[in-house]
Amino acid sequence: MAISRRKFLGCITAALGTTTGAGAIAHAASNKHFTGYPDSFGVLHDATKCIGCRKCELACNTVNSLEKPDKPFDDLTLLDGKRRTGEATFTVVNKFGSRFAKTQCNHCQEPACASACFVKALKKDPSGAVVYEESLCVGCRYCMVACPFNIPAYTYNDPLTPKVTKCTLCLPRIKEGKLPGCVEICPKEALIFGKRSDLINMAWKRISKNPDQYVPHLYGEHEMGGTSWLYLSQVPFEQIGMREDLGNIPAPQFTAGALGSVPIIVGLWPVLLTGVYAISKRKDKIAREEQDAAVQKAQELAAEEMKTQLSKLKEKMTKEKQTAITAEVKKAVAEAVKKAEEKAAKAAEPASPDEPTTDEDAPEASASPDTSVKEEE
Repeated sequence: MAISRRKFLGCITAALGTTTGAGAIAHAASNKHFTGYPDSFGVLHDATKCIGCRKCELACNTVNSLEKPDKPFDDLTLLDGKRRTGEATFTVVNKFGSRFAKTQCNHCQEPACASACFVKALKKDPSGAVVYEESLCVGCRYCMVACPFNIPAYTYNDPLTPKVTKCTLCLPRIKEGKLPGCVEICPKEALIFGKRSDLINMAWKRISKNPDQYVPHLYGEHEMGGTSWLYLSQVPFEQIGMREDLGNIPAPQFTAGALGSVPIIVGLWPVLLTGVYAISKRKDKIAREEQDAAVQKAQELAAEEMKTQLSKLKEKMTKEKQTAITAEVKKAVAEAVKKAEEKAAKAAEPASPDEPTTDEDAPEASASPDTSVKEEE
């Protein structure tokens, strides 16, 4: 049986009072400082080598079995617009003038998303990846709010099993001894996988050897406490779409304390979110049904109108064709009558005296001279 929005919110309000009194409260994750795992992996993205081929997007889509996009990956016109990651797009390449840069989850050393998650559905793995446990997630989406890079997405179109999605650093492949999909396919080696500490040393060697090719800064070494994705660039990072206002203080120091002071009703929170989501989806469904009905009605009216117009056009063409045929017949008959009259008039005219007679008009020839002479004798 359907339930009205007012009745649903009333039930939620009553339940809030009951559950709060019972003291079933959980707090956000701790703000204990964490410096990262010493042997964790990472990826160095040298933006000076990126050519914007989008092969990394293709590899990411393939290895993660994501939904295929509407436009193929070799369509480079998409680079003309600014894009961000989404529920079925874990990485994107954007164009900035003549330069390109890849965007995905940076897998922070001290992730803001993990700090904001009060059920610990997100956590930092010793490999360096920030992993997501779908079975623990309650759909609060605090991680989306907390992430300074605007990365986590949510599968709103999946009402039964919605979840948070983002780059996984291809952790399953790493465990098998393979490279992340994007790193493996990159034709210009703009992406290099390895231990984070080794990547930092490699990056600074490149900077020192080619001071004219790189700005003297390794993005991700210290930003927000450090990230597993590191970046080199020839221009200031803000010119390739990256934030330079984050500072070096780890995100949990901003998020965990604030969220920890706000009690969360663990038992009721999923119900509340599910109910609100259901109401929202029902409104969307009704709107879609009304829109579909209107479109269908418009199509039917258009089809009927077209049918009527075609019938009128056919009738008009038939009349015009019949009129043309009648006119041609009359014209042919008139020409035939005219020719017949001219021929009859010519035949009725008397012959002229001066005109020579034809063999048909000449009298019968007399007997031959030889015969006449014979008779006289």
